[in-house]
Amino acid sequence: MQKKKTAIFLLTFFILLSAAFMTYFYKTTRETPKTLPVLGNPGHVIDTFAFTNQEGKIITDKDVAGKIFVVEYFFTTCKGICPKMNENMTKVYQAFRGNKDVMILSHTVDPKKDTVAAMKEYSLRFDADPKQWIFLTGDKKALYDHARYSYLVTAADDTATTDIQSDFIHTNRFMLVDRGGRIRGSYDGTNMGDVNQLIGDIKILEAEKE
Repeated sequence: MQKKKTAIFLLTFFILLSAAFMTYFYKTTRETPKTLPVLGNPGHVIDTFAFTNQEGKIITDKDVAGKIFVVEYFFTTCKGICPKMNENMTKVYQAFRGNKDVMILSHTVDPKKDTVAAMKEYSLRFDADPKQWIFLTGDKKALYDHARYSYLVTAADDTATTDIQSDFIHTNRFMLVDRGGRIRGSYDGTNMGDVNQLIGDIKILEAEKE
């Protein structure tokens, strides 16, 4: 009888201990929201820029100051990864369409062909609001330097400084930038799982205090 009482006591104690632990764990995870890392060297923020959008308007870093935004690099005549990337970027756009705090910057890597008119025509495929989903063209070296050294899209290499004409960036990365100009995530734009994570991470940044 004594052994039975002891067993019942130990079982009850274990159940109560487990319940207390689960309550603490649930409360802790609920009260501690997920935070995103800051990429790049300590203190790294995006540099100033000035590029032309699909409406022929100059867009600068001041236009995205205080905003959360997603960055990509593509070209309108691409038959490879770009169509899939922008199909997936549409999912991001639709998730935050009309949200003035969230923007998308799609930069061309082929500005010689991607004129303002070409970018405008391409943007119409996605019914892109030029105030929220911005397609940017401009000087090739400025575009590439900003990709490598500001958004950290690709590692710097010798061609970036020796022969800009033969240099070419072709990346599948979507980069997430917070309100303070810090890079908070890098995602495979061809992978819907990564894109869903990006959408979730944008929501985290929306709730994040600067």
